[in-house]
Amino acid sequence: MAETDLRDKVVVIGGGGKNLGGLLATRLGELGAKVVVHYHGDASAPDAEKTVDAVTSAGGEAVTAQGDLTRVADVRALFDAAVDSYGRVDVAVNTTGMVLRKPILETTEDEYDRMFAVNAKAGYFFIQEAGRRLADNGKIISLGTSLLAAFTDGYSTYAGGKAPLEHFTRAAAKEFADRGISVNVVAPGPMDTPFFYPQETPERVEFHKSQAMGDQLTRIEDIVPIILFLATDGWWFTGQTMFPNGGYTTR
Repeated sequence: MAETDLRDKVVVIGGGGKNLGGLLATRLGELGAKVVVHYHGDASAPDAEKTVDAVTSAGGEAVTAQGDLTRVADVRALFDAAVDSYGRVDVAVNTTGMVLRKPILETTEDEYDRMFAVNAKAGYFFIQEAGRRLADNGKIISLGTSLLAAFTDGYSTYAGGKAPLEHFTRAAAKEFADRGISVNVVAPGPMDTPFFYPQETPERVEFHKSQAMGDQLTRIEDIVPIILFLATDGWWFTGQTMFPNGGYTTR
């Protein structure tokens, strides 16, 4: 049976400065973990520092690490920061992603390349480096989207860019199994965060709400416990994509 206590465990969070990643980091602090809070650039540095303060105030330890995860060297540097700071890595969670809602006929090559770099390439090399650096019985968790199970328009490059995570995860789950490392995807419904609203009209926001229990979007507070479960008692799940979305869609 895998270790289920996160106290003194070292957790790397891609996109850990705010929103879902920030709340997850803070909760990990309450559980006594040591957290490496990744952030992308200077604009998000203050959020990452606030998250570090929240983690330490909650009883954990934390450091920040800046990097562009579409660059493999920066992914490696993120895990280097964890090992340099705390000596190892036990759990790796990648919450990063980029959302774009745009018709296929209007999507540019640059938009396509950027979306797949952020949502697929960064996800792949995060899993790769985690597989290299995690201690035995570690956990790797990637953030997907419930749009993978939806039949809808507009999100070809977002859902399409996230779709490969499922296949990367299945392969990694098999390849890392002999070391007891579990690899999973958490695919929430549309989340009530600043990333969602610029992509939708008010009418479409109401439609998305109407598709889930309680006429509401997915809240980050409902996703953090699922990630923590996969990082502890849910270790027997591996190679899976979970769809916590209040009935927004299923597969």
